Amino acid sequence: MTTPILEARRITKRFGAVTALRDVTFDLRPGEIHALCGENGAGKSTLIKTLSGIHPAGSYDGQLVMEGKPVAFKTTKDAEARGLAVIYQELALVPEMSVAENIFLGQEPVKHGLVDWLAVVERAKKLLQRFELAIDPEARVGDLGVGQQQLVEIVKALSKESRVLILDEPTAALSDTEVTILLDILRGLRERGVTCVYISHRLEEVLAIADRVTVLRDGQTIETLEREGLTQADIIRRMVGREITDLFPRRAGAPGEPLLSVNGLTVARPGDGKRVLRDVTFEVHAGEVLGIGGLMGAGRTELLMHLFGAFGRRVAGTVKLHGAPLGGPPHRAIARGLVLVSEDRKRYGLILDRDIGFNLSLSSLQAVVGGAGLISKDVEVKRNQQMFSSLRVKAPTLESIVGGLSGGNQQKVVLGKALLTDPKVIFLDEPTRGIDVGAKLEVYELVNRLTAAGQAVVLVSSELPELMGMSDRIVMLHEGTIGGSFSRAEATAEKLMAAALGHVAQEAS
Repeated sequence: MTTPILEARRITKRFGAVTALRDVTFDLRPGEIHALCGENGAGKSTLIKTLSGIHPAGSYDGQLVMEGKPVAFKTTKDAEARGLAVIYQELALVPEMSVAENIFLGQEPVKHGLVDWLAVVERAKKLLQRFELAIDPEARVGDLGVGQQQLVEIVKALSKESRVLILDEPTAALSDTEVTILLDILRGLRERGVTCVYISHRLEEVLAIADRVTVLRDGQTIETLEREGLTQADIIRRMVGREITDLFPRRAGAPGEPLLSVNGLTVARPGDGKRVLRDVTFEVHAGEVLGIGGLMGAGRTELLMHLFGAFGRRVAGTVKLHGAPLGGPPHRAIARGLVLVSEDRKRYGLILDRDIGFNLSLSSLQAVVGGAGLISKDVEVKRNQQMFSSLRVKAPTLESIVGGLSGGNQQKVVLGKALLTDPKVIFLDEPTRGIDVGAKLEVYELVNRLTAAGQAVVLVSSELPELMGMSDRIVMLHEGTIGGSFSRAEATAEKLMAAALGHVAQEAS
């Protein structure tokens, strides 16, 4: 039997009274792609940090073994020296530096006591060509798209001749084309004998790339499974500890009156005045979910941001909320009953170094102001506690710092903050991006509760199954205009993609 290149033997890691990992066992075979799956908070990130030296030897119980010999990583440099590299979801590149400078940062070739910049560029060019990446080594990293930056991060790790590469949600911000490129690169690495740990909530990718899958739940190893014959349902059942009969539990009712009406909307981008939206028309009714799809750059986020009052100049068209014109900054939209949950929760949705209660209250402080014009702490805590409990945020108390929560629980706080404004129309921009299947199901059930109560939801999603499964009607954008509009019964993946590419005319309103 082949000796594993890396093993975690009965790893237990505690943070005060919280046990993040309990007797976790995990092993990697040379030249395999091993997927690590689990809900947010299952222990995946803690395990990675233990394997890579962020949590140093001595701070956990158990043992790490490489090629049959115990190892004790005191720092990440110790792990890197043994050929282990981690690529985190939050990229560690310097935006102001070039691609080549980033790839060889800290390991620049030296000639006559000075950095040989020509050699830096030449070596970067060869590395990029090796992986068939059409990226200019002299381009400024900050000018690249997120997907290309992700690929640069991978090349940077491989420039160190890494033998074990750990990728944490590597495709979260990638387009479909970039995902295909990445998976092809990983297959090539496997052929060269590089071992990869692949962490992703996108189970279709896991099944497409992995040789084995290990599932964690509540900080424990549930099972390691061979890929052959494995299904998404098999993985999900082990992740959540129960059978999931319907991934998209949409319960649609009869739509009510129009709550939001958009007619002939044309919007110019600040600065250069370019039209990013053109002649957009649709309505959103009480009790329904309107899905909005399209390729990256189609104008989905710009549409929601403009309607919320946070983006662009209205060149033409009208927007009405409850039959009255809508305009002005976001606080007016919130006061009128419209709220936005941004796709970028860390940038626009949360203050990461403050606690849950502080974040929950941010958009609805007027509701907790007492007679003297001061915030009533008792009222604020009561409202926040009710929301905290109803959304089942996994954290000890309202005083827990938001930055320390898992992605799924951070998303619950963002949703709670929005719901405390008592909205009638809720914009959800990629609400399930980067969260696990259990948290996704909770978001879907929340959508059902909102629409059952007569509220309207506008759902932007890049995932066609989610868009089709949770929407009552779907509008597809193509280069800032409507490429097609479909009822739930009409929508198919083929029709939606054709509309996103601008290949079909609008079919239904």
